[in-house]
Amino acid sequence: MSPPLLDEIRALIAAEGPLPVSRYMALALGHPRHGYYMTRDPLGAAGDFTTAPEISQMFGELIGLWAVATWQQMGAPSAVRLIELGPGRGTLMADALRAARLLPAFGAAARVHLVETSPVLRARQAETLKDSGADLAWHGALEEVPEGPALVLANEFFDALPIDQFVWSGSAWHERRVGLDAEGRLAFGLDPAPSRSAAAFAAGRPDPAPGDILEHMVEGPARALARRLATEGGAALVIDYGHDARETGGAYGDTLQAMARHRFVDPLAEPGAADLTAHVDFASLASLARAAGARAFGPLGQGAFLARLGLFERAQSLMRNASEEVAAGIAAAVRRLAGDREGEMGSLFKVLALAHSDLETPPAFDGP
Repeated sequence: MSPPLLDEIRALIAAEGPLPVSRYMALALGHPRHGYYMTRDPLGAAGDFTTAPEISQMFGELIGLWAVATWQQMGAPSAVRLIELGPGRGTLMADALRAARLLPAFGAAARVHLVETSPVLRARQAETLKDSGADLAWHGALEEVPEGPALVLANEFFDALPIDQFVWSGSAWHERRVGLDAEGRLAFGLDPAPSRSAAAFAAGRPDPAPGDILEHMVEGPARALARRLATEGGAALVIDYGHDARETGGAYGDTLQAMARHRFVDPLAEPGAADLTAHVDFASLASLARAAGARAFGPLGQGAFLARLGLFERAQSLMRNASEEVAAGIAAAVRRLAGDREGEMGSLFKVLALAHSDLETPPAFDGP
């Protein structure tokens, strides 16, 4: 028996033709009845993947201290929106708020806003944060958060935003689409007509070779975030896995992937039953922010960022009076968060800060 969403997508393709990759991703992740994030809690050992806040409390605590220090740089406004995009189970926010209690004035100023579309995860967030003492509000999009200076946290948010893909034929870019093969299975194909928009997305990159794939993130959420910071004030911290085109020379390639039960699976096999993500192009994200009037800092590798915030010192403090078993667990968490080996997040994950034009260089970053 086919998954319900697979049948709906087949019918949609039969009626309208092959879908852009971005539309396929949006349906697979956000369909109101059968979308991946609408129907489950995907995190943890029993789910499909594990994020940094679930690995160790140290991650969220350091992010909380970063938020406090940045708030002070902003002039310590008496009211600030503490916003998290895609808050998962609420673990990062809970740990951040606990660390932020070191400065009671920040807790008094902060109003917590959680941007979340999943009813399942909203329920988990409410349970996690019920004893935080914070003033909580939920929204379906950043644009719904009330005006005012903001500190925005986005950990593994942008990787789940839909992307479009284009393939270079040797003379033109053609959009990659999701259609049906002869047996009625979902399959990738190309729009025969050259794309009118891809050339602009490829501007500034090296000349492509036949078969190269160009990826372009749907820009709406990034533009909304940058406009918010540029007009209302504040800063944002974007933490995700991805690349910086300034380092990679253009970063052509297919990074669309699906994860289920902690294993990579075919992105087209079971829409709605697997997490779909793509690597974040941090250079493009920074460029969008600057075009909207915000400043961009970084990206830094996650390992370097956490080290600058005091990860190793915090770990040593926790290990000082811990049992041998607990100390080993803390050391393992540090390696996973900041190490550079396979399966570790220190280099693969990067951190970008965005800020209002008047804000000083945020903590842990160098100049823009």
